[in-house]
Amino acid sequence: QVQLVESGGGLVQAGGSLRLSCAASGRTFVSHSMGWFRQAPGKDREFVAAIRRSDGRTYYRDSIEGRFTISGDSAKNTVYLQMNGLKPEDTAVYYCADQKLGSPNYDYWGQGTQVTVSS
Repeated sequence: QVQLVESGGGLVQAGGSLRLSCAASGRTFVSHSMGWFRQAPGKDREFVAAIRRSDGRTYYRDSIEGRFTISGDSAKNTVYLQMNGLKPEDTAVYYCADQKLGSPNYDYWGQGTQVTVSS
């Protein structure tokens, strides 16, 4: 298992920036990938970005359009999501997730952090 704690959410005006952090602790397995997901009110949770732990390869949803950057600090066991050029449609609860090596899904989730973008 692992504990994932997100931070860095808040209220920002359109065009602004936020950096989310996800600190992992107590991991008892080999992690394959860490990702960020988001869920807006009344909508399904959707993938935002992921980083593969073995080589740092990154993946993004198409609509992010280069505005967001995922990165990791192995020494701190922390993953970041730098979000620039925020839009009101980015408003959601953002979740960090951890995928075990060999697992087809993300297995562990944080509690989420609220991001609200005002127009």
